[in-house]
Amino acid sequence: MPHAAKNYDVIVIGSGSGAIVAELALWRGLSVALVEQGLLGGTCLNVGCVPSKLLIHPADRIVQAQESAKLGISAQVTGIDFPAIMKRMRAAVKEGRDYIRDGLGKTSIALYQTEAHFVADHTLDVSGERIHGDRVFIAAGARPAIPPIPGLDDVAYLTNESVLALDEAPASLLILGGGYIAVEYAHFFAAMGTRVTILERLHRLVADEEPELSLILERKLAERLTLYTDTEGFEAKRSGDGVVLLGRNLVTGRVSEFAAERLMVATGRQPNAGRLRPQATGVETDARGYIKVNGYLETSKANVWAFGDVIGKRMFIHVANQEALLAWHNSIHEDKAEMDYSAAPHAVFTHPQLAAVGLTEAEARKSHNILVGKADYQQVVAGEAMLEADGLAKAIVDKDSGKILGFHVIGPHATIVIQEVIGVMANRGNVNSITSAMHIHPALPELIVATLQSLKEPDTPARGSS
Repeated sequence: MPHAAKNYDVIVIGSGSGAIVAELALWRGLSVALVEQGLLGGTCLNVGCVPSKLLIHPADRIVQAQESAKLGISAQVTGIDFPAIMKRMRAAVKEGRDYIRDGLGKTSIALYQTEAHFVADHTLDVSGERIHGDRVFIAAGARPAIPPIPGLDDVAYLTNESVLALDEAPASLLILGGGYIAVEYAHFFAAMGTRVTILERLHRLVADEEPELSLILERKLAERLTLYTDTEGFEAKRSGDGVVLLGRNLVTGRVSEFAAERLMVATGRQPNAGRLRPQATGVETDARGYIKVNGYLETSKANVWAFGDVIGKRMFIHVANQEALLAWHNSIHEDKAEMDYSAAPHAVFTHPQLAAVGLTEAEARKSHNILVGKADYQQVVAGEAMLEADGLAKAIVDKDSGKILGFHVIGPHATIVIQEVIGVMANRGNVNSITSAMHIHPALPELIVATLQSLKEPDTPARGSS
């Protein structure tokens, strides 16, 4: 018979955004257990935003040099030290992980870095030992979703996790998928000199983004790599030292062979909830395996909260961190707060950079009478100085209140440009909150003003609004 469970005031599952709750509980003098089934720091630090951006920054520099001719500058990239770029990335990730471990070692938090699953109410089995938490917070994250393609298990395909172990850039790379991870790594490897081919089964890349921005991204990436949309991979096989993927065009039905030295699968994410067997503690999951929560991040089981990628809402670390703070607040206060995603931003660090917050035009049309504004980068002096011919900003505004419902940018420094709008939306401001303020001239944030000053009623339904 199993031994009696060791009791904690708080159990946190997941050391990414979950670490926030663990620290807050510790500060209140509570006993805390932190369960981590993978690497300390979670997805963002180890296999997500941190390592990928450490790789993408050098890629940005390379492409900027290659594009400098339009400014009358002759520049050449004479060498790329790929092993050094990868080594720097891995060293930074290890430093972050070591920092977390050293910090935990100076606290009374009990770390269980092992496989775990629920066996009873609020009770986990951690490698044969049982622990019970009066309050449980699940932030177990997600992992790559691998499609059931025949032959895929027979080829050494890469994911966003295993790609970080490469020491040499492949001569050619086939990327299956066209979402955020796919286009970011396509940008990186193309800059490294790899011949990159993307196969995307949907009609366009990053299909959740505004169609205008998606099409600009496709056009710019197509200058540096080969892109096939409406194409589904349906069989993989080895070919010498490389791989061949059979793909079918979903419009014409035509079957083609796509060959490369390496294959990367970037077809989405799946939650880690199933590994925890949450049903054993009364926590319900949806049809896709994500943990169900209400607006207060409460699960179907009392005193169990969940947040981050494992709930499948907005799968970005800054969102998960905000959810962590809210879940903790709701666990200790009677005046519960509801999670608000209306001003939750995101970015795609490809080239050109893309950033967005709020609703798309198609989404806004469903419940609002809207105005839409657009401005090209070259409409402001800073954009003209860059000779930025492709950059675009788009605003969606409620016609009656002037409330900004959504804002979308593609182009240089998009993630910085959009921050002003995020702040206004988060504080319930409107168009006038931005247009009435002085903006430095000439500076890129004038693009926001130009976009909001161009608002008008849309003529026709937005493409992709069905």
